[in-house]
Amino acid sequence: MAKNRRKRVNADKRQENWVDRLVAVNRVSKVVKGGRRFSFNTVVVVGNEDGLVGAGLGKANDVSSAISKGAEDAKKNLVRVPIREGTIPHEVLGQQDAGKVLLKPAAPGTGVIAGGGVRAVLECVGLTNVLSKSIGTSNPHNQVAATINALDKLEDAIEVARRRGIPLEKVFNG
Repeated sequence: MAKNRRKRVNADKRQENWVDRLVAVNRVSKVVKGGRRFSFNTVVVVGNEDGLVGAGLGKANDVSSAISKGAEDAKKNLVRVPIREGTIPHEVLGQQDAGKVLLKPAAPGTGVIAGGGVRAVLECVGLTNVLSKSIGTSNPHNQVAATINALDKLEDAIEVARRRGIPLEKVFNG
């Protein structure tokens, strides 16, 4: 990926209405002279339910420390998502390694049709009506990253019209 399009947003320290979701906990071991040393890594998704979302990885010797480290890491990697009436503006495909996530806008009342890490990301960002399909690996690290990649690719029609310097109708009608 030669061109990194991600527009990172810094988390305000005064903003305290963050929602965090624990996606996965993994126990890992390291064999040393005296036996095995166990530690934990966690995947945590943090969002404000109003268009900001980020994911982070935390590693520590106990689960609670790993979760808090993951939440702090997630706040450093936030992405702003355009939300239109509780759904996304258009269909999009996100990819991370072997994981692909397809997101489609849905009619009001549909709900979030997603599972695992994809659902956690979509709920933290504040989307209420979205259809999704996870293609490829079910690895939670890749699913979360692919979902954030898909959300990062989303563009609002008003922003596209402003960037191109054309009226909004011309964006849709050509």
